[in-house]
Amino acid sequence: MGELFNSTLPIPVFQLVSLLCISTLSLLFGKLRLALLVNFIYTFYWAYFFNRDLLWGMGPEKFEYYTMIYFMIGFILLMVAIFGFIFQKQN
Repeated sequence: MGELFNSTLPIPVFQLVSLLCISTLSLLFGKLRLALLVNFIYTFYWAYFFNRDLLWGMGPEKFEYYTMIYFMIGFILLMVAIFGFIFQKQN
């Protein structure tokens, strides 16, 4: 529990506030899928693009094969979700 209180969060506050606002507004207007997609996109961005120096700084010997597979699965899920939103039938 001490590690949780002593850890630092290297994510800009502006991005956290924008995520909170967008998620809250989409939930208030009943757009649950949009809120999930927004949270997924922010998490994907923070994990792979915002901390790119940390990932590539580990070197290819520590940047393991399953990390690239995990990245590609996440990217494919993002594309499927966006495709589903674009071609979703309105009731």
